[in-house]
Amino acid sequence: MKNILIICLLNLGFCSLLTAQTEQSKHLAKSLLPPDKKWSLVWSDEFEGTRLDTMKWGFRLHLMQTRHETWTEDGAEMDGKGNLLLKLYEKNGQYYSSHLQTGRNFLDRPGDKYGNSKLVWPVADLEPPKFVHKYGYYETRCKLPTQEGWWAAFWLQSPTIGSSLDPLRSGVEIDIMENFSRDGVISHNIHWDGYGKNHQHSGSGPVKAGLADGNFHIYGVHWSPKGYVFYVDGQETWRVPGPVSDTEQFILLSTECMGYRNGPASPILKKAKLPDYFIVDYVRVFDETGDK
Repeated sequence: MKNILIICLLNLGFCSLLTAQTEQSKHLAKSLLPPDKKWSLVWSDEFEGTRLDTMKWGFRLHLMQTRHETWTEDGAEMDGKGNLLLKLYEKNGQYYSSHLQTGRNFLDRPGDKYGNSKLVWPVADLEPPKFVHKYGYYETRCKLPTQEGWWAAFWLQSPTIGSSLDPLRSGVEIDIMENFSRDGVISHNIHWDGYGKNHQHSGSGPVKAGLADGNFHIYGVHWSPKGYVFYVDGQETWRVPGPVSDTEQFILLSTECMGYRNGPASPILKKAKLPDYFIVDYVRVFDETGDK
């Protein structure tokens, strides 16, 4: 009889846990996956809770070995309702926002001197990535900023982009969504062979999808050996055959204030009603498991 009672109590506990998990997941938005494939979720962040999961995300603070003064760790907040808020704010006449990533580019931060010699190793301390992946479907659901003077993006980058002129091995920057203006226009882009004289680029041009309505929208890319197919709200918006990266890459959710790459902030920022937010509901990564 005691064993039966224990089994019943365990079953009740399991049912309670299952009910709690079901209640918690009821509000989660459904992914809009490409319909011609079967998919399996391999990584995600639903941004539940009140603090950013730093086991999944780090902060990018440097851009091409230069400390980017407007990037901060103070601009990423959680609203407690399942959303990440990347915030644009002003402090003492300067403007700040945050740039999140699940890995690092090996030449992004300044290097160190080699021992006691005058030589400098151009690569900063190497760190294991929090998450890198190759191929699959990458998706976010988000609300675009409302104020002029900054931009937001969801993209992928290789840790070793530009280390060779073989993008198959060194990787390709995959800009799944970039939004620079408040008219609801976004773009898709790919970049390869680094960011110097060898840099190459292909882009979709403006994608006018009626995205300035203040609502959440879903952006994704299917990266496969055949190329890249980009989607907005489940509809294909651009495809490009390559070059195709055949190396693992990390995820970025980025914001950046206009003007600071060349000096002072853009004057348009002074007109912005702050704080403003780039609001992210989730980021999910799926692998193909076959054709439907």
